[in-house]
Amino acid sequence: MSAQAILDVQDLRVEIPLSRGTVHAVDGASFQLEPGESLGLVGESGCGKSMTLRAILGLLPQPGKIVGGQVLFEGEDLTAASQGRLRDVRGAGIGIIFQEPMTALNPVMRVGDQIAEGPMVHLGQSRSEARKRAFELMRQVGIPDPTRRAAAYPHELSGGMRQRVMIAIALACEPRLILCDEPTTALDVTIQDQILKLLHSLRTDFGVSVVFVTHDLAVVAQTCERIAVMYAGQVVETGTVDEVFRSPRHPYTLGLLRSVPRFDVVRQTLDSIAGQPPDLVVPPSGCRFHPRCPYAQDDCLEGAFPLRPLGAGSGRATACIHDDACVAAVASEPVIADV
Repeated sequence: MSAQAILDVQDLRVEIPLSRGTVHAVDGASFQLEPGESLGLVGESGCGKSMTLRAILGLLPQPGKIVGGQVLFEGEDLTAASQGRLRDVRGAGIGIIFQEPMTALNPVMRVGDQIAEGPMVHLGQSRSEARKRAFELMRQVGIPDPTRRAAAYPHELSGGMRQRVMIAIALACEPRLILCDEPTTALDVTIQDQILKLLHSLRTDFGVSVVFVTHDLAVVAQTCERIAVMYAGQVVETGTVDEVFRSPRHPYTLGLLRSVPRFDVVRQTLDSIAGQPPDLVVPPSGCRFHPRCPYAQDDCLEGAFPLRPLGAGSGRATACIHDDACVAAVASEPVIADV
């Protein structure tokens, strides 16, 4: 672990027992986050991104459970923490912004009271102090007329306003780390752009670290400095956004980038990744991606494929043992025009 890392996820494993078998929802995921840094956690739906965030905070849906690995937050292993300790960490140390605020917010509680709840519980503020804090936060996240809006219920606000309330709640106790679980998915593009710019400015102003879960690579390019690519419950590539976007070193990452429309190239059809994501109850042996990989060889079919560093101390890593094929493919046709 880096001496400065605020979050260090090591070989995290999450299982969900079902009647037809056990889902290996997260299967050995590892990544780090430095103070003030923004990390994009990307991949197809069902790859384990959101489950990883919930495991960090101890909010796994039942009967899901962590069966291995560590989640070190400022050096403390949250997988070994009590429920009481996790409640202290949530909000005060780590804030979270959920994908759909209409289901995350309390529908029968005024939004001002929901924002003020954290400072009262975690910071010991009086009700009047917490309400002042709520009004201040509402102004900071761009909610006009906070005194009037604070008295509204969630259903009385627009989707963009509800998401701003969620951001205010996440910031209420001055956390050092914020987890964003696809916070702009349900918003139209103009509101999405406003929310992304707001998150960027807040990260710059407050110096918080951010993990941003998304399937949208354009969002990662706009908001993140580093990226971790997940496939079938595993992290298969890490690096800076510029490194990974310009020179992917895993065929799955290459496939994701090839599927993004380019405005400098005329094509009749978009590229896509062949096949379907694997069943995580019975995942493929060897490399999880080999049934869909155009570069798969016999030695990809068996064994474990952990992240392999690409350069000492750079944070650049891949789980592919034939990443030279990706290098050759990008050399013949660049992946993107610009990041």
